[in-house]
Amino acid sequence: MVIIEVSPLSGFVLTSRSRMLLENRTIVKKIEVKANVVYIYLEKLNDESQSFILQLEQVIQVKNLKPASIKIYDYYQPEERALAEYSAVCS
Repeated sequence: MVIIEVSPLSGFVLTSRSRMLLENRTIVKKIEVKANVVYIYLEKLNDESQSFILQLEQVIQVKNLKPASIKIYDYYQPEERALAEYSAVCS
């Protein structure tokens, strides 16, 4: 099992439409939101390229937004992971 852990930018949340679109993908086993972190559980990954588009909605205006992180790791071997940061398009 593979987990994608998305920390939204400050003041942003995952839209319900985005969650629904993710849940309809066959590779996605489950989605959880805990303490404003989105966890996307995948059955497995292979050599095929996968793209995920998450729509975030701003619910609180925050100045000087700092980058947020996305982690992907193997549930059974969490030391095998990748980390990336992203920023708001308008910042």
